[in-house]
Amino acid sequence: MLRIAIVDDHQIVRAGFRELLADELGLEIVFEAASGEAALESLREQPVDVLLLDLSLPGQSGVDVLRAVRQRYEGMRVLMLSGFPEERYALAMIRNGADGYLCKDCSREALLQAIRTVAQGRRYVSARTAELLADELGGGGGGAPHEKLSDRELQVFLRLARGESVSDIAAVLNLSVKTISTYRTRLLEKLGVASNAELATYALRHGLILD
Repeated sequence: MLRIAIVDDHQIVRAGFRELLADELGLEIVFEAASGEAALESLREQPVDVLLLDLSLPGQSGVDVLRAVRQRYEGMRVLMLSGFPEERYALAMIRNGADGYLCKDCSREALLQAIRTVAQGRRYVSARTAELLADELGGGGGGAPHEKLSDRELQVFLRLARGESVSDIAAVLNLSVKTISTYRTRLLEKLGVASNAELATYALRHGLILD
């Protein structure tokens, strides 16, 4: 029996995925969570085989939870869920440790295929993500700068782009203000921008945050 958890801050989304999986033999939904904090708390008591994890969560984001899971639960598989198309986040998420990336408007067949693929220890890559990977490997432009960020850089970038201060980010991520400032400097260089406002503009332009 595959143990599944659904983490999404929208109840209707959780209900939709629960409905899609309800009659599937061999799957058990162990718990649902509406936030990253609640998910990590539940995982301490009820570890699962496959975590269906929303990318855009309040508080601790999906990137934060992915990082924590990779540090604490070696065998757990993480399938990232997002309302954003593959071009926005798929490569960055897979590069930073996700076992697969799935758009929320996927079919039941795609969802089940993704769950069973990652449960077997393999990466789930949609046809579109496979094209993006092929383009990258073939030198087709090399991808956007944000796709090459590390998981920690991506965490800090998205928080800065949403207007969080360096001190607030340091507190949430349990890092020093100096460390976050160093990440900020590195991000400005890597993304070719000069200020937090330009970081936000970059994120909006690439569809990484909503206006």
